[in-house]
Amino acid sequence: MSAAAAEMGFDGLDLTVRKKGHVLPKHVIADLPKAVEAMKKYGLAPRMLSTNVWDVNNLINKTVLETASQLGFTNYRTDWLKYPEDTPIKKSQALYANQAKDLEVLNKKLNLIGGYQNHAGKHVGAPVWDLLPILEATEGEFMGCQYDIRHAVVEGGESWELGLKRIKPYINSIVLKDFKWGIVDGKWKPINVPLGQGMVDFNRYFSLLKKYKINVPVSLHVEYDLGGAEKGKNKITMDKKEVLARIQKDLLFIKEEWKKAE
Repeated sequence: MSAAAAEMGFDGLDLTVRKKGHVLPKHVIADLPKAVEAMKKYGLAPRMLSTNVWDVNNLINKTVLETASQLGFTNYRTDWLKYPEDTPIKKSQALYANQAKDLEVLNKKLNLIGGYQNHAGKHVGAPVWDLLPILEATEGEFMGCQYDIRHAVVEGGESWELGLKRIKPYINSIVLKDFKWGIVDGKWKPINVPLGQGMVDFNRYFSLLKKYKINVPVSLHVEYDLGGAEKGKNKITMDKKEVLARIQKDLLFIKEEWKKAE
């Protein structure tokens, strides 16, 4: 994986340290150093992780963060949260705000930056605005938002710019991907597509990132059809070279669009 990423022109990997991830949390002490060793062999810096970490009282969560800190990682994505059906949303937000503060304390101790990803659907943070009562309880330095433009446009339609403007003080990493609406099994659903082929206005988005001086780590998520590779399957139906060529095309798109954005 490191060899392929380096050959395509990436600076690093956003390693998944979670269930069914690159590194399983229960094996993090033994396996994460091996992953970092492989990355460094190909000139990739250990910087980003995607995790299931949220509860600081969970020993495995603490071990994941402690190990990542020792190995030089700087940013990680937290677990997702949901609103319980039988609890008022405001009450849930107050609880999550306290948990975010506790997580921030640990992050500061370990010099790690945690980011909660806005994810479309019924997740906490899907509308972006509802993250504010949670993140405003923190100092915003070691705990914030991993901003996902694809999910923001799914939920925000034409108002995503307002959400970006509101959440921008807390953005500490970003995710790039694209989508379009389509009918799947008789229902309208977001369909993932290569960058530039969907509904995300990357020129406008990149212009705003420059305007707001948002300079944070970037993770490319490739979730459109790649013969099963996009789902992490061991056996895929698309030639490996074609998979890598399509991912590299996304990377080149990002670089070109960034240059064009004013």
